[in-house]
Amino acid sequence: MASEETRAVDTRTAMSPTERDTPAPVGASGTTTLEKGPARAWATRLVVAGIVLSAVNLRPAITSLGALLEEVRDGLGMSGSVAGLLTSVPPLCFAVFGVMAPRLARRFGPAAVVCAGMAAIFTGLLIRPYAGGTAGFLAASALALMGIAVSNVLMPVIVKRWFPDRVGSMTGLYSMVLALGTSLPAAVTVPLTHALGGNWKLGLAVWAVLAAAAVVPWIPLVREGRERSVPAARSAQAPAKAKAKAKAKAKAKAQAQAQTPASASARAAEEQPPLRITRSRTAWALAVFFGLQATAAYITMGWMPQIFRDAGVSAGTAGLLLAVTMVMGVPLAFVIPRIATRLPHQGPIVLVLGVCGLAGYAGLYLAPAAGAWAWALLLGIANCAFPLALTMVGMRARSGPGVAQLSAFAQSTGYLISIPGPLLVGVLYQHSGGWGLPIALMAGLMVPQMVVGVLAGRDRTVEEEAAAR
Repeated sequence: MASEETRAVDTRTAMSPTERDTPAPVGASGTTTLEKGPARAWATRLVVAGIVLSAVNLRPAITSLGALLEEVRDGLGMSGSVAGLLTSVPPLCFAVFGVMAPRLARRFGPAAVVCAGMAAIFTGLLIRPYAGGTAGFLAASALALMGIAVSNVLMPVIVKRWFPDRVGSMTGLYSMVLALGTSLPAAVTVPLTHALGGNWKLGLAVWAVLAAAAVVPWIPLVREGRERSVPAARSAQAPAKAKAKAKAKAKAKAQAQAQTPASASARAAEEQPPLRITRSRTAWALAVFFGLQATAAYITMGWMPQIFRDAGVSAGTAGLLLAVTMVMGVPLAFVIPRIATRLPHQGPIVLVLGVCGLAGYAGLYLAPAAGAWAWALLLGIANCAFPLALTMVGMRARSGPGVAQLSAFAQSTGYLISIPGPLLVGVLYQHSGGWGLPIALMAGLMVPQMVVGVLAGRDRTVEEEAAAR
């Protein structure tokens, strides 16, 4: 497989019109870079801060609810089936709104869309406990999840665009912080609610503060993107001699770059017609893999505390067990992408994660309370299929636009696939009166997840497959 440096190409087609029209230096790998010097360093730090703060906000809306699901059900008068519907809302929103992300990024720029996404998360988390009734709770949750959806899709695009030579390490950082943002609410929501007087509404609304902080680093980046048109307009009024000299330099630079495989690959990617992503078998395999791992993750986040509570574990301990499951992704989400980018085939990683998941489900069925901590650890390892899927999105496409298309397709299709899982678990739990059938369903879905994950991990790109058919 070509190295990350060779595959990194210009991603300016995912920029806003202002950003596309503004000249920018081109790096050795053919990727657009920011200005050199202090301005570039300042902007890079803001992007890193934005990625970190955004990642930490992509799961509290879900895991904080999972920790208090029983209290929310009692407070809003939900049945088990309706609670199952509530746990299916995240993948539904991710599928519906995630597909809009590339188009919005082309229109407004990725930074602006992520900034708006963080604002939507803040608003939804703040108002949903007080929206009144189940319908209002669902609507406010959908607003927050809409912001999560577009940010989910655009994070790989932003990483590819700003850090083309560090896709593995930056995806690992993003995934690690996302795992931290998943585990923290699961661990502290219950004790925090008790500290706030036992009011579950305050216990959920407090996470809006974290979302408000994530808006801040994107605001200067959005403004900087708009104001870059001013120097571009001034440069258009430069003397004819200066413009002729600049053209000559650009031509010489282009001729020099034409001799390198990376720039040839970049030009070829830019000249290709729009990618027909549905013609790629790897894209479909990655979408199904993404969907099945999302099914397992949202069943775990939504129902695992209830499984332990029904087995006799206290509410606080059940929340801690979910936190342990989620926090396993903190170190592993940083390590797995780095390992994956060094392997020609990611299938072995898929199989290891799948075996851990099967062992964890077997433990939940046989001795949910006695071995609770072991099962939480094993399921936490299995849930690291998410950062692996994100890494494969960046590896299975050669160009920035290809990554954007593959990310939108894999995530939107995958989340559509994952919608019935949490709902079906709720229905099976209510009608069977126990967790035997739901756990059997979870374990059964792990087998096809391993199969399609191996297929998605093969050393090929979606551009090659789409062109060959």
